[in-house]
Amino acid sequence: MSTQEIPEENLPAGQDTAHGAVKVADNPFADPGLPPHKPRVQDIDEKAARRSERAVAFMFVLSMLATIGFIASYVIFPVDKNVYIWPFGHVSALNFALGWTLGLALFFIGAGAVHWARTLMSDVEIADERHPMEASPEVKAKVMADFAAGAAESGFGRRKLIRNTLFGALALVPLSGVVLLRDMGPLPEKKLRSTLWAKGKLLINMNTHEPLRPEDVAVGSLTFAMPEGLSEHDHNFQTEIAKAALMIVRIQPEDIKDKRELEWSHEGIVAFSKICTHVGCPISLYEQQTHHVLCPCHQSTFDLSDGARVIFGPAGHALPQLRIGVNDKGFLEAHGDFDEPVGPAFWERG
Repeated sequence: MSTQEIPEENLPAGQDTAHGAVKVADNPFADPGLPPHKPRVQDIDEKAARRSERAVAFMFVLSMLATIGFIASYVIFPVDKNVYIWPFGHVSALNFALGWTLGLALFFIGAGAVHWARTLMSDVEIADERHPMEASPEVKAKVMADFAAGAAESGFGRRKLIRNTLFGALALVPLSGVVLLRDMGPLPEKKLRSTLWAKGKLLINMNTHEPLRPEDVAVGSLTFAMPEGLSEHDHNFQTEIAKAALMIVRIQPEDIKDKRELEWSHEGIVAFSKICTHVGCPISLYEQQTHHVLCPCHQSTFDLSDGARVIFGPAGHALPQLRIGVNDKGFLEAHGDFDEPVGPAFWERG
């Protein structure tokens, strides 16, 4: 659309309607001023203001109740209790309660504050001229003189005993915060050193939930197993499977390079921990031709034909192997627990 088609009253000030040229104004950045203030319903109706006041107070009360619920959740829910909540599935009851109560407590504080500001607080816009942030030379000189006089009167330079003990107190008091770390959870003690695997425990297929026989494991296949007696419906299932998850592959015996690995296998069937020794991710990628397994998190690679040693990536040590055999009924069974803790290193690992 050309300027000839625009009504003259809609053109900006200074527009030359004849030639379409814009005249340069004397002050193109003139202050347009503030728009006229329009009062809200709460500004002219006290009943509406009271309703807003009650709404804000109600949200703050809900926040207080949610905070009480947050504190009560520590007492009500055991740390290892799992519940089924649709659509989240099986979740920790304590974490679910803490998350919702804390989230609601913070939400209602924020919602109440926003509603308070938008309906009851003054909404008149005020323009204030900027002023220099720097103090004048006279004020600077007086502040420095007052500081020097205060330092001299305190005797901080002369009273070395007070000064040194103050430094010591200030250096030690942050250490009290270390005590708060104790509330992060119970100490692991010996729980990270052992799993549910024990002599005679059957290897249960995690997909079929049936005991494994040697003929169920084909050469080049990858199978995941858990110890006999562990069920997905157990309240401590996640805790135990995080240590006991097993990875089973079958390799031709002549392809196994490590002597101990061959001795701990059965007809080329070897069982290694599924938990990566870097940060504990579950390993699930198997290269059939090379017998390498790859951790999907940080690409640590282990050679299952050579004692599951690390050949690439940030993992610190090989995957622990589980010694297995066959019982008199023909099922694969464990001959004991892992000979070392599974997963990544931890602070009290020997």
